[in-house]
Amino acid sequence: MNAFELLKEKLKQGMTQGNMHACLRDTGRLAGGYAATGALSAVDLFHLEKLAGSLSINPGEGESKWSDAVIFGRRQPVYWNEVEYSAEKAGRSIGWNDEIGGSDDLKVVNEHWLEDEEIKKPSNDWNPVSDLITYLETLFQSEEQVGYVTESWFNENAEKHLPKKGCFDRSAGQLIELLNDCKGDIGSVIGDTNSEVGAWIRFNPLDGNGVKDQNVTSYRYALVESDVVDIPRQYALLKELELPIATLVHSGGKSLHAVVKVEADSYEEYRERVDYLYQVCEKNGLAMDRQNRNPSRLSRMPGVARNGEKQFLLATGIGKSSWLDWREWIEDLRDELPDIEELTIDGEPGLAPELIKGLLREGHKMLLAGPSKAGKSFSLQQLSIAISQGLEWMGWKCTKGRVLYVNLELDKRSSKHRFWNIHQHLNIENNGNIDVWNLRGSAASMDKLAPKLIRRSAKKGYKAVIIDPIYKVLTGDENSAEEMAHFCNQFDKICVELGAATIYCHHHSKGSQGQKTSRDRSSGSGVFARDPDAIVDLIELEIDEGRRKQISQRWECDALHAELTKIKSDWWEKCSQDDALVPERLLEWAGEEGINVPGSSRLEAQFEASITTGWRLEGTLREFATFPAKEIFFRYPIHVVDSDGLLKDAKADGEEDPYEKFQRVRSERNKASKKEADESFNNAFEMARDDNGNVKVSALAEVLGKTEKTVRLRVNKSKSFTLENGFVFRKGEGENDH
Repeated sequence: MNAFELLKEKLKQGMTQGNMHACLRDTGRLAGGYAATGALSAVDLFHLEKLAGSLSINPGEGESKWSDAVIFGRRQPVYWNEVEYSAEKAGRSIGWNDEIGGSDDLKVVNEHWLEDEEIKKPSNDWNPVSDLITYLETLFQSEEQVGYVTESWFNENAEKHLPKKGCFDRSAGQLIELLNDCKGDIGSVIGDTNSEVGAWIRFNPLDGNGVKDQNVTSYRYALVESDVVDIPRQYALLKELELPIATLVHSGGKSLHAVVKVEADSYEEYRERVDYLYQVCEKNGLAMDRQNRNPSRLSRMPGVARNGEKQFLLATGIGKSSWLDWREWIEDLRDELPDIEELTIDGEPGLAPELIKGLLREGHKMLLAGPSKAGKSFSLQQLSIAISQGLEWMGWKCTKGRVLYVNLELDKRSSKHRFWNIHQHLNIENNGNIDVWNLRGSAASMDKLAPKLIRRSAKKGYKAVIIDPIYKVLTGDENSAEEMAHFCNQFDKICVELGAATIYCHHHSKGSQGQKTSRDRSSGSGVFARDPDAIVDLIELEIDEGRRKQISQRWECDALHAELTKIKSDWWEKCSQDDALVPERLLEWAGEEGINVPGSSRLEAQFEASITTGWRLEGTLREFATFPAKEIFFRYPIHVVDSDGLLKDAKADGEEDPYEKFQRVRSERNKASKKEADESFNNAFEMARDDNGNVKVSALAEVLGKTEKTVRLRVNKSKSFTLENGFVFRKGEGENDH
């Protein structure tokens, strides 16, 4: 039964708005039947209150004490700030169609295969003093103050004995010394206890000034206790969960008291870790007593009796050795990775459908890279429209489908205006296939944004999610391969969870890009060159005065052709091709034919040609053959392929023509070869020295494996060596000594 159905069912049974009143009492009762099975947590109750609010049910005093909520079958006080804190840490919400009980993210124990663990109680030779000494030695440093309680008072309302404040003025070392000398009489050290009640001890060290949370000096341990689950099952669960248990004490009643290492550096970290610890325990069937969360809490002291039952030390040092080891182990168990599968091939396996023909498949990733002000956002909005309509983008045919465009950079109105402008230039109507998520001023880092995006998009059926731009959500050091791999993994999650292609844009690194390949131009780590399934890169081309004039002339003619066609559709049959391709001659011909052509469109074309930019579009593909480079114009607000060859042979900044590149590479190779030869000759020269430090031509020839004639020619051409009387000398190194 989902949350909505649960509330409605209770309303049908007569639970009116009027009696869902103060402190959420009725919401607590409403949930009680489910809570008793362990299926409902405080987090779920928090969200049920939100659902009640959505039904206009007055929840009453949300800040006050929720005095008779039923959680996990226990009637216990729960404070609203604790529930809210737990809900906040859980980081999730319950919708109308969600199942009550939340997710199983932290579930690691298969209870159907778990066998109860029987506990062997101490025999008559039990040594209670030894139990208490071992307990103190395990949990405390010798100089640390210990709090313990042996006296109690009877609470008539609760009808049970409750502990008093107790002692907190002795150190663990002092207590251990006294216990070693007490000859088995624990009472002589800690005081006599009520045999019906037993005794308690605080598991974290105190400052000697009190027993409250502010008196705790080290947030080392937390208490895990459950008196709902049978003790043999408790023991089995504690061991199966590999909790980093420092000491495990049988309470002499219905529960085991596990003092668990949390090793927190602050109270805030302690709360966070205990929350996580309790969530893991609860999700795995160990219903927790949440009153035990605070660091100054009392636990049962080993070595005393309670109603004829022993409070004894069951074990020390079980499970993982530290909190960090345990949490890493839990995370590894719930790593959410897919299972390993046997490879089976029955015929040719199918591939994911192509979203952009010959470029990108559905559920894959694409990076659009380019320098600042390349119109990348315009291009991605144009791509959004192309996919939404099933049109072409940059010459590639797109499969029609729904698109989510995540706008991280533009003002909402500016973004909408751009979409309108592109639709106008493409002369198409918006078909409602594009959703826009405007996050300017609200964006989070990608690792936080991805889960929210997935949750909001789960039932939308998107073919593509376009994220523009990624620098707004970049997490970590852009130049760190490890951190960028983690960042890019968020795109994988979107692809896998939604089955949609993820398309994002990134900027070029600084400096000239003309001599780099398309995959190496993106700023930051090389991960950006390896991670996407498709890289589409824009690099600006230089347009000199002559080329711009040629572009202007062609576009002016195109504008005039369009005007002439409106006036006289068969004009081209009478106009020569030479006249049709020169604006001035075309206008002259039109005048001779008595056709009055408006000049505004030609002027617009001239202006557009004067401000347009040219680009080369290159790419690196994983699933398809690399496409030939395309020349592109950015004719605001759209990119169009240069189908007329107006940008052919235009060079990018820093790019060399083939002959220049050949000359440069040959020169660099020659320099490297000469450097290598010089180093080889220098090394051979040193190796050929005789006992007096002299180098004969014959010895040098032998070391080099060359003839003496070759060595002499080499020395004669050298600026560093010279010949004299059959010896080779380094210039300036005693040529006249022989």
